[in-house]
Amino acid sequence: MITKISGKLVSLEEEIATLSIPPMEYEVLIAEYTRRHMQSQVNREVVLHTIHYLEGNAATGGKLMPRLVGFLTTVEREFFELFCSVDGVGVKKALRAMTQPVQDIAVVIEQQDAKALSALPGVGPATAERIIAKLRRKMPKFALLVRRETPSGQEISDGVVEETYRALLALGHTESDARQLIDQALASGTKFKDTESLIQAIYRKQFGT
Repeated sequence: MITKISGKLVSLEEEIATLSIPPMEYEVLIAEYTRRHMQSQVNREVVLHTIHYLEGNAATGGKLMPRLVGFLTTVEREFFELFCSVDGVGVKKALRAMTQPVQDIAVVIEQQDAKALSALPGVGPATAERIIAKLRRKMPKFALLVRRETPSGQEISDGVVEETYRALLALGHTESDARQLIDQALASGTKFKDTESLIQAIYRKQFGT
């Protein structure tokens, strides 16, 4: 199983990134959101977290073609695998649909917004309902995705953010309110070493103290 590939990005097409890893070149299928982020990296070294699968149907006598699908992060790869687990959503349809950040799609699913979800390429109303029914309760982790760094360049632990989110829910906040409070606190650029310091900052900001 190929789970990560590193090499020079020699070309970038609508759905394919070509990486040079001498003496070979590899074609990696990518989503539109990924392509946009890689536009400035042509002729540079890149890293993609990948899924390796066989395309085709051997049962009907068709040819099986090995394919790689690439993502910017392991979390995006995990989300994609969940997305593909829904009946009627294969690899190609999932790739077409991922035109927005994973966080945005996850929030739409979590909020059961079938209209917004069905507006994604390749996702109609019936498929949107199936996605929501199967994945809604698995979305908080992805809906909580934040930038790995604050504006000042300091890293924030994903674990601290997730623990804070769950603590806010326990304190009676709604899911959307908890996310908004966390985003506002992180926007200050302060580094929070643990959940307690982040919660304190949230309430200081909320009550103006």
